[in-house]
Amino acid sequence: MEKGPLTLAIESSCDDTAAAVLHGLEVKSNVRHSQLDHHAFGGVVPEIASRKHGQLISAVVNQALIDAQVDKADLTAIAVTQGPGLLGSLLVGHSFAKSMALALNLPLINVHHMKAHVLAHFLVEDGVQSRSSISFPFLCLTVSGGHSQIVRVDDWNAFTILGETLDDAVGEAFDKAAKLLSLPYPGGPEIDTLAQQGKARFKFATVKIPGLDMSFSGLKTSFIQVMQRHQQLHPNTLIDDLPDWCASIQKALISPLIQRTTMAMKQEGLRDIAIAGGVAANSHLRSSLTDVAKHSGWSLHLPPLSYTSDNAAMVGAAAHFALQNDQIDHVSSSAKARIPIDA
Repeated sequence: MEKGPLTLAIESSCDDTAAAVLHGLEVKSNVRHSQLDHHAFGGVVPEIASRKHGQLISAVVNQALIDAQVDKADLTAIAVTQGPGLLGSLLVGHSFAKSMALALNLPLINVHHMKAHVLAHFLVEDGVQSRSSISFPFLCLTVSGGHSQIVRVDDWNAFTILGETLDDAVGEAFDKAAKLLSLPYPGGPEIDTLAQQGKARFKFATVKIPGLDMSFSGLKTSFIQVMQRHQQLHPNTLIDDLPDWCASIQKALISPLIQRTTMAMKQEGLRDIAIAGGVAANSHLRSSLTDVAKHSGWSLHLPPLSYTSDNAAMVGAAAHFALQNDQIDHVSSSAKARIPIDA
């Protein structure tokens, strides 16, 4: 067995039950079970999510250990998402992690879910990425179903929010727009796929917010109004022109992110820019930021698609930095539904 910290990481903040084993920042295994039970409801049902976590977590953790060819006795630390997220879901993973830490007499590291998404950029994989190319400080656009923030990252634990959504997160806005188009949940990937076959020819109202903050709830109202207006002329437009509607909606939701991120980069005078979170998988966001970064001479860091969705490897990345700085938590600590990223 190699020397150095060998961490078991656990993630259960929403509807993905995940576990990973890391040697330092190198991913040895990364197991994730996505719950499909919520698709019929058009969104995550908290009670179902927490119950499924309870049913799955032991098997997922065991599989992560098997994939990494690691025995429990080899572990040197247990890391777990403390929050933010659905409290019931968090409690399952957090309680399991605390039990393992107590049973094995190992240090426990609590991890902030969104910080973990950001710090996933430092992960390395054998045969995939030998070392990370990102370094502090950098700007990160964190975008998911629950968060939309522009964050300055000066160190592993030094995050400053420069701008954020004042209402809906962009991922939530994607899901709401998909529902208007009668697309299945989760809506973001559905819109992205169809948008690649269409043209952004429908125009929506521009939401004007000063500074670096954003708003997406007003766009949903505009989507409804424009759809209704076109349906009066073409009753089947949402079916016949579906790819064009998806391309138009995607452009309307991504454009404010690109604009605000560009403003923030110029304001902060940084050269490195990253994106993180579930919406970081969006093809239009990735291609648009690639163009902006190339034009501006910035270094853009795009996470592998496997690290955009909730996963446990990112929890291990955050734990690695905490261990390096002797930041250990007590097993009496609790899961928390809300934790500011700049706390």
